[in-house]
Amino acid sequence: MNNVGAGVVGLLLGGAAYWVVDNVAKMEPTVEPTMVSTAADEARAFVADAEATFEELGPYAGHVFWIQANFFTHDSNWLVAKVSEEFTTLGVELAIEASRYNDVELDFDTRRKIDSLRRGLTLPAPSDPEKTKELAAITTGLGATYAAGKYCPAEGECLADIDIIQIMANSRDEAELKDVWQGWRTVSPPMREDYVRMVEIANEGSQELGFADTGALWREGYDMPADEFTAEADRLWGQVAPLYESLHCYVRDKMIDQYGEAAQTDSGMIPAHLLGNIWAQQWGNIFPLVAEGDADPGYDLTQLLVDAGYDEIQMVKTGENFFTSLGFEPMPETFWERSLFTKPQDRTVQCHASAWDIDSTDFRIKMCIDITGEDFNTIHHELGHNFYQRAYKIQTQIYQGGAHDGFHEAIGDFIALSITPNYLVQLGLLDEEPDAAADIGLLLSQALDKIAFLPFSLVVDQWRWKVFSGEVAPENYNAAWWALREQYQGVTPPVERTEANFDPGAKYHIPGNTPYMRYFLAHILQFQFHKAACDMAGWEGPVHRCSIYGNQEVGTRLNAMLEMGQSRPWPDALEAFTGTRQMDGSAILAYFEPLKVWLDAKNAGKDCGWTVS
Repeated sequence: MNNVGAGVVGLLLGGAAYWVVDNVAKMEPTVEPTMVSTAADEARAFVADAEATFEELGPYAGHVFWIQANFFTHDSNWLVAKVSEEFTTLGVELAIEASRYNDVELDFDTRRKIDSLRRGLTLPAPSDPEKTKELAAITTGLGATYAAGKYCPAEGECLADIDIIQIMANSRDEAELKDVWQGWRTVSPPMREDYVRMVEIANEGSQELGFADTGALWREGYDMPADEFTAEADRLWGQVAPLYESLHCYVRDKMIDQYGEAAQTDSGMIPAHLLGNIWAQQWGNIFPLVAEGDADPGYDLTQLLVDAGYDEIQMVKTGENFFTSLGFEPMPETFWERSLFTKPQDRTVQCHASAWDIDSTDFRIKMCIDITGEDFNTIHHELGHNFYQRAYKIQTQIYQGGAHDGFHEAIGDFIALSITPNYLVQLGLLDEEPDAAADIGLLLSQALDKIAFLPFSLVVDQWRWKVFSGEVAPENYNAAWWALREQYQGVTPPVERTEANFDPGAKYHIPGNTPYMRYFLAHILQFQFHKAACDMAGWEGPVHRCSIYGNQEVGTRLNAMLEMGQSRPWPDALEAFTGTRQMDGSAILAYFEPLKVWLDAKNAGKDCGWTVS
């Protein structure tokens, strides 16, 4: 999954890998407030002093993490571990200091900034310096273990995750798929012991700050109490679950047609290795296996890009052009000089796509771009982060972040929803729009990625919340992981899994300690943003055919929301663009309405659903 997007405070510090994939922004040293007369004055001075240090120290950390991401060596890992330790210590001290003002009556901005500082660490270490050092070493080690992970089969070359991703996307050999699926999961068992210890230390740090556990700290970052946010996530999932269940039923039968007994389960679940993705989180790669004669999108975006001779730079230039068509200024020249667009052949890098804000002027993306339709969409996603980062640089340091982290993830994907046939015609990639009969194919292709992803994105943090709270003990880590995946996704492992395995660790964001609810919320919000923008533009046709390319009125209103950063609660930012204050999955249902009708017709008479043991 492509990621990035969090506020300054949110980067203090979820482990080295989390720094890598987010804003990589400003850090806070210990602050000694000047002599003032009241507790409120002390709080304001504390915040002002903290913000003043962000600009001074932020670029230092940003450059260190950039070097490690692009030159993965013993020495760069050492530097990151050292910086992680230093800044985790600083973050803990700031959070503890901020907690002193919990009961002080403060003006709106000071209170909001104090609360942000208190929640500023993704994995807060306790005040014990030895535990801070230990936590920094663990998080760096987990990220490094994942990045260096390879499966070495008995014959042939060793395979990194990017190699296995390609095999699972393209192979239709069930035995090969099962082999590499199991093989990749051999990289994560060595992480398990460190992960258990990391949870212990982070929970101790969270409790020092007044949170029940680290999962509660994460959930309270959404301008509501932790339990209310849990209920909000469940509400949103309840809105869209019927569409997922229809898609699951249809895909399951197609997998049985393709793979026979290997795809059949007594429970009605789908074996996870058959869905075209190393984590079964998105299913778009199996589109050729599930598309019927009346589900042809009419074109192959990857082939269009190849035929047009696109290279990596042109892919990125085209994405940038979408934003400038809305009235945004182009990225600075340093973006093109300092970003990583292609995988180097002479060194190990972390290819996971990410967007960077080094110092509020130096914006970059890091990608190993392939000339594919998937990467074309990913580029729009990452640029969404960069344009958001640049828009809110007008805010003070603590406010330089998304309204919540789901906003940051949603912006680029919302823009990518305008990569419609009409847009491709305007780019000269298509001669003419396919007939409306091709819409089912386009919607099915999108649903295999975006709708299939929704329950997976819930599971990742549902599991971590239960781990942090102690509801799931270390001796049940793997069983709980698969119980949640079976409950929400209706997928099951192709072979028996035990507690000798640590399958959560085979997903980048678990050892990288990147909170994952941002992606679930982003998948809700991107459709809500898209529908609001299309309504704003006066679009009267089907929602899925709307493109806002070139609409500067929409761009002006979008920029107004982006410029708010974290300065106001997210409902205020949502209202500024959409006119509503509640996240709402109904826009997804409106977008995919023709597909839902088609799926239900295809599923008529079938025994849909699955049972969980």
